[in-house]
Amino acid sequence: MFWLFCTSMNLLIPVIMLYFGWRFQKHPPKNINSFYGYRTTRSMKNQQTWNFAHQVCGKLWFRLGLILLPVSLVPMMFLWGRGVDEIGMGCIPVMAVQLVVLVGSVFPVEQALKQNFDQFGRKR
Repeated sequence: MFWLFCTSMNLLIPVIMLYFGWRFQKHPPKNINSFYGYRTTRSMKNQQTWNFAHQVCGKLWFRLGLILLPVSLVPMMFLWGRGVDEIGMGCIPVMAVQLVVLVGSVFPVEQALKQNFDQFGRKR
């Protein structure tokens, strides 16, 4: 039972990345807001940077979600039938990798914004 719980928790981040990756590409937030979307200082400069950031982030998150899904599931398969302590300790590195990938995805999006827009948000 604990294995099922940990496995489903480990699949949350990849599934969320897949969903929001698809959503940001197909149906991004229409207006700049401080509640929902890819919100950084650079992405919120104007509507053009907002739209661009969601396209780049959406594509990146969808691809990373596809990669993280099997990367998260395969280690859990090796923990099937193990004790609670082993399963718990096996979940931690998987979640750590997911969080590094999720947080690290900000850097390529910000780099793309920096390459395509000046500091005032004007297209280069």
